[in-house]
Amino acid sequence: MLHFEIKKQRFLRWSGWLIMIGGLIFSRSGFAHPHSFIEMKNAFVVNNNQLIGMNMTWTMDPLTSADLLYDAGNAANGSEIWKQLAAEVMANVIGQHYFTEFYHDGKKVKFLDRPREYHLSRDGNNAILSFEMLLAKPQPLNADFSVLTYDPTYYVDMTYADAASITLPVDVQARCKLALITPKPDTSLQAYAQNLDKADAPDEDMELGKQFAQRVEITCH
Repeated sequence: MLHFEIKKQRFLRWSGWLIMIGGLIFSRSGFAHPHSFIEMKNAFVVNNNQLIGMNMTWTMDPLTSADLLYDAGNAANGSEIWKQLAAEVMANVIGQHYFTEFYHDGKKVKFLDRPREYHLSRDGNNAILSFEMLLAKPQPLNADFSVLTYDPTYYVDMTYADAASITLPVDVQARCKLALITPKPDTSLQAYAQNLDKADAPDEDMELGKQFAQRVEITCH
């Protein structure tokens, strides 16, 4: 579930995936899941013919960014307050294994517990978290890969706008095929999500968020 141990209430108010508190609930309607929204970009990192990780950028919608921007005040990007907020947010993201599942030829691969780098910043009315997460073990590029990033409870909608939001290094694009698969849940599942109140949590066995999660597929030869 999308809950965090460190400063949970403050953290949950901050972003659609990690940020909301008290009465500050963000949704398309007053009730239906999801309540918060993050637009993602993903740049895969390749080194020595191995896929070693991903550079992620998560842009929170203006409403879910509001409290985080309030906490930062007029501080400039890169200032100490932004660094402190970034560390706090990142610690909780790591605690949820980056909300990401990575598969190499169908076998799950873990990420390192610490990102190589991370930043939190403001762009107008949006808070943006960017970070580089490395695989625990580099994976040979001649393989099939798949990646899913989602909030298991589907309280937060984490999506790519389109396939152009996902990139591979130029020198491997000729040998790798990339696709973004967007699921089409049936009407009964959509109705179930829409009827969840903001305080409700779906049955864990349903893996509700996973059923709505986009899947990035990469095939390299």
